[in-house]
Amino acid sequence: MSNKQQLAPKWLAVVGIGEDGVAGLGEEAKKLIGEAEIVFGGRRHLALAAELVKGESRAWPSPFDAAMREVVALRGKKVCVLASGDPFLHGVGATLARHVPADEMMVVPAPSAFSLAAARLGWALQDVETVSLHGHAIDLIRPLLQPKRRVLALTSDGDGPAAVAAVLTGLGFGASKLTVLEALGGSDERIRTATAQGFDLEDVNSLNVLAVKVESSREARVLPLVPGRADDLFEHDGQITKREVRAVTLAALAPRRGELLWDIGAGSGSVSIEWMLADPAMRAITIEADAERATRIRRNASAFGVPDLRVVEGAAPAALAGLPAPDAIFIGGGGTDDGVLDAAIAALPSGGRLVANAVTLEMEALLLAKHAALGGELVRIAISRETAIGRMSGWRPAMPVTQWSWVKSGVKP
Repeated sequence: MSNKQQLAPKWLAVVGIGEDGVAGLGEEAKKLIGEAEIVFGGRRHLALAAELVKGESRAWPSPFDAAMREVVALRGKKVCVLASGDPFLHGVGATLARHVPADEMMVVPAPSAFSLAAARLGWALQDVETVSLHGHAIDLIRPLLQPKRRVLALTSDGDGPAAVAAVLTGLGFGASKLTVLEALGGSDERIRTATAQGFDLEDVNSLNVLAVKVESSREARVLPLVPGRADDLFEHDGQITKREVRAVTLAALAPRRGELLWDIGAGSGSVSIEWMLADPAMRAITIEADAERATRIRRNASAFGVPDLRVVEGAAPAALAGLPAPDAIFIGGGGTDDGVLDAAIAALPSGGRLVANAVTLEMEALLLAKHAALGGELVRIAISRETAIGRMSGWRPAMPVTQWSWVKSGVKP
């Protein structure tokens, strides 16, 4: 059998379309739309391509079906899906690819909104941070707010730019220049600018990209790029892994892209938050028995731009039941409770990493016993800080921390 015969038939066409409609499509895209028996898309997309559609038009259902059941059920027929711009940049293409093999699809992208915005502004796209706020919390922009950085953000609607401007102003970035690029590529295209603190643009088109040239004041809340961020950036009641210990802890946890962390006895959530800040694909679940602290963790997560941090209110080990399997676990509080350490060890898959910190003799005794039984690495972290002694200065030691880190092997402990 030849290679050509072995290839799956490309029954599904995915065509990117811009605000210029048919005029912006190439011949291949036009042909795929015209030959399709069924054409899916948003009502706006279907209207833009209406003159080419000869088959049945089907608008996406509401609510949107991420499983793409209607599309998948038509395998074998000629089907076309219309998408905004580049279907694989915050578009429906990625959703389809979870259900339809790539070799069954013919994809013809159009310029993305980010590409069009960069072209209008003269920005080198590889030097720009991009983020989709469409259907997501505006807080996601917070970690991107670095001095002189350029950011392109997709917003959800016409109110999005003003909402972002308010966030920037509140964080000390009020001097930032905002450019709102509306209906890019279409007859209604419009580009307007304002500062964040003086934002007064009205009647903003719901299809818009917001460009931000970040300018920061001395008081701006700029999040450092490495773990061990200042304790006072977090809201806490004293139950927090201090910055120096936190930096060592994150190094021991060794985050890898896309991994899931369990943070047991999370306190302020500082370790989970810094874990998630390592990469947008990072995930974390905090387990905290105190309801007030759990609420505080949620506020901290929003303030640091990681609103997807999951907070589980409850005491371990019972609260661990039913949670998705972790890649790494941190125990910073509550480890002396019955069964917490054993439950954490049991929950880790082979190759999973556990880091536990102790400041009490009781918890240290548990870690010493586990180290003797299972191996791993023990580290004593001792930090001293300069403090005033009358008219002079001296060193005041903080409570030392004993840290046990361990990687689970395939051998049952």
